[in-house]
Amino acid sequence: MSKNRELKEQAVAEIVEKLKNAQSTVICSYSGLTVAQVTELRKQCRENDVQYCVLKNRLVARALAELNITGLDDLLNGPNAFVFGMKDPVAGPKVISDFIDKNKLESLKIVGGLLGAEAVDVKTISHLASLPSREVLLAKLLGCMSNTVASFVRVVDAIRKQKEETAA
Repeated sequence: MSKNRELKEQAVAEIVEKLKNAQSTVICSYSGLTVAQVTELRKQCRENDVQYCVLKNRLVARALAELNITGLDDLLNGPNAFVFGMKDPVAGPKVISDFIDKNKLESLKIVGGLLGAEAVDVKTISHLASLPSREVLLAKLLGCMSNTVASFVRVVDAIRKQKEETAA
């Protein structure tokens, strides 16, 4: 087997692992981004535990085929960047959307992506980007639970006081 083929197979295997482990994947069409813009985007991705990669479309197509994921073939043309949200499905879409909005970019566009192993459109990615992060949702849940527990404690205390008054 030729060295070039081995390298391509290794690259496809790495892409397969990223796709398997990612909770969300955003496919972005980019052209005309400056080096400074790409550097800033990569920095924001790192800060949010998101992986930003420029990958060859053919290799991504092979990885998708290996995973039996369909529906993205039309998106795999031209220069594409892939954003993998490994821990939080909202993080990748949020970072990219915020970066596009903040910099008013027309040279970077979300064209689609994956939620788990399911192909999704731009509208779904935009909806994900509008959701609060996992940490915020957990904090809200904890707040609701603590309010419920506090209310329960007050009710039990009121019942206890009522029983004490009745017994006395």
